[in-house]
Amino acid sequence: MMHKYCFKALDQTLRDILRFKNVSSVDKPFGGKTVVLGGYFRQILSVIAKGSRQDIVKATFNSSYLWPHCEVLNLTKNMRLQRDQLDAHLDELKKISEWILAIGDGRIGSSIDGIEKVQIPDDLLINNCDDPISKIIESTYPDFFNHFSDIDYLQQRAILAPILDMVESINKYMVSLNHSPEKTYLSSDTVCMSDHSFSDLEHVHTPEFLNSIKCSGIPNHFITLKVGVPVMLLRSIDQSSRLCNGTRLIITRLGNRVIEVKVLMGNMAGQKMFIPRMTLTPSDARIPFKFQ
Repeated sequence: MMHKYCFKALDQTLRDILRFKNVSSVDKPFGGKTVVLGGYFRQILSVIAKGSRQDIVKATFNSSYLWPHCEVLNLTKNMRLQRDQLDAHLDELKKISEWILAIGDGRIGSSIDGIEKVQIPDDLLINNCDDPISKIIESTYPDFFNHFSDIDYLQQRAILAPILDMVESINKYMVSLNHSPEKTYLSSDTVCMSDHSFSDLEHVHTPEFLNSIKCSGIPNHFITLKVGVPVMLLRSIDQSSRLCNGTRLIITRLGNRVIEVKVLMGNMAGQKMFIPRMTLTPSDARIPFKFQ
């Protein structure tokens, strides 16, 4: 769900623009224009760094002064399921879709000591495992050794993780399954020259300290890769070649300053691309200085 201040900025922008044509637009929501806002109200709430439950709820659009002026229109037909009536898994997909909608509507589940609990179907669970990471990888990527270079096999599988530490653990385990020679790449971290306090920070924030910082949007200081390992881009490089944030690739060659990959998705699937070294600057507001 989008942050309420994004809508506040849009509201103020439209009012400022339209007041030149109609002075009364300044007093109307969105300057009197009809605005269609597409969204999914069951998405995860806005991320408020170190915020309490109250801070998170307050940041949602429902808490905005614009909410009373909005009318919610619900979409009731799942067009994705209507697209292919001959799909053998259509009935199964419909059941899962209806089950997810029922959870969102609060029609299933029970409250125990103020905590809402929902019974997960057995076919969606992995039971009786001592090592959860290895078990979920074995379940998602069965017979990985014989299919790690199969594009169709890799296209149909992915593991989603909620936190960076879990992503790192899964990545490390997946790389260990590949017996190709490994190559480790290191970042070169420095305080940005554009930072107004650069001359003071360069003595305080040593390279060792900068190397230890882990935050969303940038890779860790060192990353170990192997030929045949599937990876995902964290930055948009070339939209015309579909090298965008989230594009899945498989490594075909590891150089010192460039990585050769093969695209796993979209109409560019199977095409070879090259990923060069690049400069990244994290935008985490919790870091009081800029580094690259």
